[in-house]
Amino acid sequence: MSSSSGTTHIDSIFAQVTSAPNTTAVHQIFKAATSRDSQDSLFASFLSDGQDPLPLLDPRIHGLALLYFLSARLNANFSNVPPPPWQVIQDFCKYFDPKQAQLAPEHVTKLANGINRLARYIGNLSLAVPPLFDLVSRYPLSPSHLTTIHPVFLLTCVSTRHFLTALPILEHPITEIDTKFCPDLTYTDNLVYHYTGGVALAALKKWKDAEEHFEICVTSPGTYPAALQMEALKKLRLVQLIARGTVPPLPKYTHPQLVRLFKNTPYNAFINAYPRNGPLMREIFDKERQTFSQEKNVGLLQQAIARAPRWVLKKLTATYVTLHLGDIARAVSIESEDEVRALLLSMIEANDITAQISASGTVTFSDPPAQFTKAQVDGVLRNAQSQTSLLAYLELEMSRSKEYLNKVVKTNDSTWAPSAEEEIFANLGGQHMWEENIYS
Repeated sequence: MSSSSGTTHIDSIFAQVTSAPNTTAVHQIFKAATSRDSQDSLFASFLSDGQDPLPLLDPRIHGLALLYFLSARLNANFSNVPPPPWQVIQDFCKYFDPKQAQLAPEHVTKLANGINRLARYIGNLSLAVPPLFDLVSRYPLSPSHLTTIHPVFLLTCVSTRHFLTALPILEHPITEIDTKFCPDLTYTDNLVYHYTGGVALAALKKWKDAEEHFEICVTSPGTYPAALQMEALKKLRLVQLIARGTVPPLPKYTHPQLVRLFKNTPYNAFINAYPRNGPLMREIFDKERQTFSQEKNVGLLQQAIARAPRWVLKKLTATYVTLHLGDIARAVSIESEDEVRALLLSMIEANDITAQISASGTVTFSDPPAQFTKAQVDGVLRNAQSQTSLLAYLELEMSRSKEYLNKVVKTNDSTWAPSAEEEIFANLGGQHMWEENIYS
């Protein structure tokens, strides 16, 4: 498993870190132990007596030492060094001291990726979800801080269809991107987290939240638009069609190249036909199905098509007071009056419209009655004030002001932006590790 000199070193390091007076001393021991090139092979070693050092360490006390050893073992060659016991991984993620782990953020990143790697090696990626959830819940300075383990966790949840598991993390908007706390955090981590978050929320049919996450991905400022931002824009527009029946203008700070390129996609043609021109929508869908399938958007398109009659019908309520079921059927391109009746009843039940259907088939539309209590009004006002404060804070912290955008264009910030080589139509590779039917 290791050379004799290697085992001598690991014995010495193990003895030093288990007897060190404090965490700072432990950190210095590991930093001085070996060069970066040989660090992983040394820390992945067993003790000279053949014992595995991992089960001998308590994550509550020796969290930093265990983090170094565990991250090294998880990224070692499993044919040469046995993988760490899964129970050790679970216990570490559940009980480690976040303050200790925050001293070695790059090893936390390696740990998260290593957990994923071992789960794939075992042949069950779902195993990675619980420990990654504990890790991403406990490691950040606050639930609003983005870390490198956020996108790893979200990608794993989406790939394994554990959408509900992701909700407690997604419920907290990201308002803190601190590269001092997480120095290996990149611009792409932000994009991947919000993109996969949007995918998870869309799979749960939480359209409003999905729209918000996709929009953050699309509008994240940078000198060059990233490939993932175009993919997010496609899904954003489809989610808006499903939830609203139309697409609102994009924020002014959206990269103009994204907007121009999107106009030449079949998605834009589909939007222009939506919701009234059903035959054209289906023609576009059939003609471009291979493209839609490759981009994992068939499910969203099918839901948009299925909801098109609802939006046509809702627009009718703004024009007419009464209509017969037959007239509505022709307007929404549904042949059966019974289907129209069922559609109307479902929309009434969902409070999408207010209407009454007579025995003769006449439908009378009316405005919904106002039903607000003082407590509800007060709650809405408080929420509006809270959201206004949050948006102001986000504009400051995420640098979405006009002054910042002008600065980005002029200075070509290469440290927090996609690289020039990342073309807009670049292959997304590992970003689409899920099945198309997640939206069904």
